[in-house]
Amino acid sequence: MNMKIVGLLAAVLSLGTSLTAASAANIAVIAGKPDDTFWQPVKKGVDDARKVVELTGGKVSFLQLANYDNLGPDAANLVRTAVSQGVDGIVVANWVPDAMDAAIKDAIAKGVKVMLYNAGNIDKAHELGAMNYVGSDEYVAGKAAGSYFSEKKYKNVLCVNHVPGSYPLEQRCKGVVDAISPLGGKSKQLPLPSTQADNAAAVAQSIKAALLTDPSIDAILTLNPAVADWAASGIMQAGMSGKVALGSFDMNEAGLNRIKDGTQTFAIDQQPYLQSYLAVGLMNSYLEYGLNLPTNPVLTGPGFVDSTNIEATLGGVKKGAR
Repeated sequence: MNMKIVGLLAAVLSLGTSLTAASAANIAVIAGKPDDTFWQPVKKGVDDARKVVELTGGKVSFLQLANYDNLGPDAANLVRTAVSQGVDGIVVANWVPDAMDAAIKDAIAKGVKVMLYNAGNIDKAHELGAMNYVGSDEYVAGKAAGSYFSEKKYKNVLCVNHVPGSYPLEQRCKGVVDAISPLGGKSKQLPLPSTQADNAAAVAQSIKAALLTDPSIDAILTLNPAVADWAASGIMQAGMSGKVALGSFDMNEAGLNRIKDGTQTFAIDQQPYLQSYLAVGLMNSYLEYGLNLPTNPVLTGPGFVDSTNIEATLGGVKKGAR
């Protein structure tokens, strides 16, 4: 073969390789703290989606908060960190809009594509200019919990909020109130100070005190599975086992075992594995191929795990996806 042709082909191949590398997606996913068990299936979703991204030459970074003491500002700073690292796309939960909106808008103004997931809604995605929202509608999920309790004849639900001021958690508790009140029930929040949110003994004591102060409380809803564990202890310490129902958002092994043995009524499943897996996959599809879905939002919940489907759910848990 003519050496000039060989040289030309090599140049073309080299150009193609450099163009592919230049166009490969660089995606950042912002998540909660490492010791929060909710984020374990989220990370598995990211890890599984990363395999596809890497096949096209791209990369995915997983940026986690150290704690929730300063949730909104710290999350906003992670958005800014991702932008400073030159990412093409950010997958982020809009936990505290007042603190995070400006950072998200600034990222979009700089040409970074943003996908909201886990916390937020399609209205907020439209307002900010984000591509889409992948997750559960927190208010709808809260209403579903209130309706579930009401159908089971519970009348007074204590909604335990371990991060007061967090928009999605406030929406969950508001949904409970709005669903149960027209049906003759009632609900109020038990806000936990940030200094107590990770303290099992303090949370159990707070719940015990609330039950002893108001014996009409017949159901407790927690907004994450760790708090559900501590609520179960508080119910027992108050001598209310079998008298006060326990429901939770999200799941861990202990909570699923309680559902199986009948000491926890339900867990609301927003399918966090799907939230991250789909969000990263959709972001990569857009950045690489210009593909997008007409479906807005992409809802992964709410669903209920209770005695009717506990065995099927446990199968997913064994594989780390639930």
